Amino acid sequence: MKILVCISKAPDTTSKIAFTEGNSKFDENGVQFIVNPYDEWYALVRALELKENNEGHVTIITVGSAGDDAIIRKALAIGADEAVRIDTDPKDAYYTAMQIAAYAKENSFDLILTGKETINYNGSQVGGMLAAGLDLPFVSLATKLDVSGTSLTVEREIVGGVQVIEVEAPAVISCAKGMAEQRIPNMRGIMAARKKPLNVMPAADIKGLTEFVSYTMPGEKSAVKMIDPENMDELVALLHSEAKVI
Repeated sequence: MKILVCISKAPDTTSKIAFTEGNSKFDENGVQFIVNPYDEWYALVRALELKENNEGHVTIITVGSAGDDAIIRKALAIGADEAVRIDTDPKDAYYTAMQIAAYAKENSFDLILTGKETINYNGSQVGGMLAAGLDLPFVSLATKLDVSGTSLTVEREIVGGVQVIEVEAPAVISCAKGMAEQRIPNMRGIMAARKKPLNVMPAADIKGLTEFVSYTMPGEKSAVKMIDPENMDELVALLHSEAKVI
């Protein structure tokens, strides 16, 4: 089974966030980047489990610059067989998805996995757009995936229960918590990752659909007000006049 796993870099959650160029661009200076957790912990690890059970091959792909190579090597250290980097700035979700789709069309895959979202944009868009670009079935927010031949059995949580979906490969699946358990790369994997192929590909001639005009930092949190649980009138008044939630 040939599996393609889409990964992206994201700032470590402890990073100090700032913007530059008139608040129109994220300032990467001094930021520690990691593999987006949903891509690494769930999509990549489940792909590796399927590879181990079905003698498959796992390729990871990202859209980005040479600055992304460090996080790509980490994903290789976890166990992926090879990596592809589309050498361009990921301008928006559509642009990113179509760059991956252009590569996937030329290199047939049985299964494409993504994380459900990135922790820096929380858009949950790439998986669906990628499936549309490839004209493949798409299942989002999957928490379990089993493979039998070309048949995929996918579970996803819905309100009040669990939905079970059967779909034929090839397909695109976005992975959520529950799909797999995090793996930590060991020294052997780290050493092996240095010799695994990282193929840099030129970008396809595709235009993005959106432009980031400006970013705004969230306002500072206000002080906490403690209200006597017996004083419901004061609580309601504050929720109305200050919090403005009622």
